Amino acid sequence: MTATQGAIRPPHQLDDVPGWFPVLDQMLFDWCLDRQEAAGMRGDLLEVGVYMGKSAIFLGRHAQEGERYTVCDLFEGEAPDNANQAESTKSYSALTRRAFEENYLSFHDELPRVLQGPSSLVPSEVAPRSCRFVHIDASHLYEHVHGDIAAAREALLPGGIVVLDDFRSEHTPGVAVATWEAVLSRGLHPICLSAQKLYGTWDDPEPVQEELLAMARERTDCHLSVQHAAGHRIIRLKAKGMRAPAFPPSRHFTEEPATVAAENSTPVAAEAPAEPEPAAQADPPPVQQPHQASQGRRRPAPGPVRQVRRIALDLLPPVLTRAIRRARAARRSAAH
Repeated sequence: MTATQGAIRPPHQLDDVPGWFPVLDQMLFDWCLDRQEAAGMRGDLLEVGVYMGKSAIFLGRHAQEGERYTVCDLFEGEAPDNANQAESTKSYSALTRRAFEENYLSFHDELPRVLQGPSSLVPSEVAPRSCRFVHIDASHLYEHVHGDIAAAREALLPGGIVVLDDFRSEHTPGVAVATWEAVLSRGLHPICLSAQKLYGTWDDPEPVQEELLAMARERTDCHLSVQHAAGHRIIRLKAKGMRAPAFPPSRHFTEEPATVAAENSTPVAAEAPAEPEPAAQADPPPVQQPHQASQGRRRPAPGPVRQVRRIALDLLPPVLTRAIRRARAARRSAAH
């Protein structure tokens, strides 16, 4: 993750916040959370690993009255082990808590509850069976992801959903191993897959899958396929020309300067069009001798160009001007 620090230029739109949150995942976050809310499900929200806050800002819009929203990240803090410290230094050197908070407060009135430290803090800070939605996008190291998945399982309510990021990126094999291990031996049921995220539950996935299939089949901007592996039905989704869900602009948003100027300016009388400059008279065509055509003699420069050249000669020192004119005269004599 190598984006410039968001606090340098306050974000105007969600896309201005550095980070990776594809439109398909924005749609799926909205759909999963809206479904829970429509069913009257209540519970806290949790994001582990926030970077500059792009998905956290999006997720925070779904925090209902009385629900707690918690985010956890190392930010600029010390990692719990050398491998995690090396990963943090390499990929997240631009991340600071201040950058995250400034970005978040550009779109929301209040910050979520912020846990600054390793994700191992989550089990002691987030009550068991309190969350309806957990997004894990922190360390890519197997040992840490394994623990994050365990923490998510403990924190989720019945019917809760966990989203695991980078489960199949080429540079994150530790996430892939921990994710599929959870599916094969730790009771996690895949709901669907996007390009980089696995959506899952530790409860029966069939009800949510059936509703998801019905929704996806009605869309024209979403490619759908269903596969079966190791006894699991896996829905794979891919965006095709999908637009991001509507998201309110930040409080820093202003209209384009040109638009504002046009709306605030005082009408003035239209200026009369400028009179066209008189066309330069063309030089008379040279008399071309038969032998000159075969030699490919250069045509004289158009009138305006010749005028510029004459002006340039007048501005040169007299010594250079005389030398250039003598050379030209010599070439003309030789040509005749």
